[in-house]
Amino acid sequence: MATILLVEDTPANLALATKLLEAAGHRVLAAPTAGAGVVIAREQLPDLVLLDLGLPDMDGWQALERIRADERSAGVRVIAFTAHAMVGDRERALAAGFDGYLSKPIEVATFTDSVAGFLA
Repeated sequence: MATILLVEDTPANLALATKLLEAAGHRVLAAPTAGAGVVIAREQLPDLVLLDLGLPDMDGWQALERIRADERSAGVRVIAFTAHAMVGDRERALAAGFDGYLSKPIEVATFTDSVAGFLA
């Protein structure tokens, strides 16, 4: 299956997403900060990055810019993974260069199918 990087600072969200993705056969890499996520994305080149927008060290928008600016990781698919689910947030994320948008809280019944759609 795929290698997926989860950049998530909330332990409960990280644990649930990891459990669901591993149960679906994926290899999961985890980063609790945006900075760590950028480094892992550059070094590991995962098939997909689920990137929280509200992280303590820098926001997901800045992390996406850094991932895209590095030629090694520029082509990695990055999904905005966020509780920022206001009207227009999805469009703003896509316009900023995210390859998709996935809102939290995680919907257990549909999460892995949503992720599979981004991998297709």
